[in-house]
Amino acid sequence: MKTSTERCSQTCLTTLVSLLIASTVVAGDVEEASHGLTRTERVPAFTLIPAYPKIARRDRVEGEVQVCFEITRSGRTRRIAVRKSTNRVFEKPSIRAVRASRYEPLPSNAELSGVKTCRTFRFSLEPVVAETQNQEN
Repeated sequence: MKTSTERCSQTCLTTLVSLLIASTVVAGDVEEASHGLTRTERVPAFTLIPAYPKIARRDRVEGEVQVCFEITRSGRTRRIAVRKSTNRVFEKPSIRAVRASRYEPLPSNAELSGVKTCRTFRFSLEPVVAETQNQEN
């Protein structure tokens, strides 16, 4: 059974990673049309949050991993590679998270470009404090 501190740490970590993923801007595909450039964003349908490695948590290690990949027409990720990493222990969970994530498929009339997308995962042991706005009436 988990202690209340472990549950709080896990909840805080999950919240932190969720906020970081939500705030990460996913580079869009760029299509070249006869009238110029247009930008289409690939919309995430399902994003998996990487698991914080137990060894890193035990040793109080924090880090950051940037993973680059392509998104297929059907919304799956492929050609996944780590671009930057502060600690190798975070690389496999980040790759697994990108591999399991899905994007909305492209419409049949849209062209698929070869633009790579990168996502940065930050692994932090500090709890996230959600700011709430107090509205006085």
